[in-house]
Amino acid sequence: MTIFATVAAFETALASLPSADAHARAAAVARQNQLTKPQGSLGRLEEIAGFLAGWQGRAVPRVDRARAAVFAGNHGVVARGVSAFPASVTAQMVGNFEAGGAAINAVARAAGLELVVIPIDLDRATADFTEGPAMSEADCLAALKAGAAVVDSGLDLLVLGEMGIGNSTAAAALCARSFGGDGRDWVGRGTGVDDDGLMRKVAAVDAALATHDGAPVTAFETLRRVGGREIVAIAGAVLAARMAGVVVVLDGFICCSAVAPLAASAPDIVAHCIAGHRSVEPGHKRLLDRIALEPLLALDMRLGEGSGAALAVGVIRAAVAVHAEMATFAEAGVSAA
Repeated sequence: MTIFATVAAFETALASLPSADAHARAAAVARQNQLTKPQGSLGRLEEIAGFLAGWQGRAVPRVDRARAAVFAGNHGVVARGVSAFPASVTAQMVGNFEAGGAAINAVARAAGLELVVIPIDLDRATADFTEGPAMSEADCLAALKAGAAVVDSGLDLLVLGEMGIGNSTAAAALCARSFGGDGRDWVGRGTGVDDDGLMRKVAAVDAALATHDGAPVTAFETLRRVGGREIVAIAGAVLAARMAGVVVVLDGFICCSAVAPLAASAPDIVAHCIAGHRSVEPGHKRLLDRIALEPLLALDMRLGEGSGAALAVGVIRAAVAVHAEMATFAEAGVSAA
């Protein structure tokens, strides 16, 4: 699937988001109410089954084809000392993903996920967004299209993740520009920077907000000015998945920051999304509250790579299995009252 050839095409898609199939969701709820259990006793597992049913357009949803897509990009703001690791680690980790040796490889295998890794111009970092836009219009559109390209209308579920040294600083800037606040409100320790590194991150976000003050606060402009290629690609994947009716499982703070500029103008953009987990990065809880997503897991993770979202797929698969495989009261010969 390739869309977003122009900024206008991106903005049109964001302004015309399709809705879930209310009839399929109602049918799923009706089935839940006939299964051999007290109504509501499986809590969020019941909600997940109904949620997937609505977006898949069938009363009994499936998770037969599930894909994890991890995007990678490099950031010019790293030159400001905002990370505990050099930018070269991005490419090294991509090599680790491709060799099958990273956490996301193991978790994706355990969750039954096809894993695709998409490095985007790793030899060409974005510009330092404290001094000007991180990307040109053409570069931003190219990243959106790279994200959209991982969406296949035959998918039952799409898990999104990222890798990019310096991208927690970009995530904080995206959230601040989308929802207000300053660096202190959104910045965390990311890769584990010390107190001085934390202050450099805060200063970088504040400088970026000042540099771009007065520029249009549209989803596209915010993404291209203070985002990164891998984060923009996630935004493209989220929007393309919505157009195709594919449910998305979001990872941690950086992954969720990709939807912040979209949600600022179109809050319904997250209606087809599940927050896989809540990371310990402090801005993540604030962002999840702002976009009204309740995470499935809270395991004190902060790795990225899509790892927390991939772990949540086990819960989603269980919800689908229970919904499809439990007997109804009539089938089991059990009294419903």
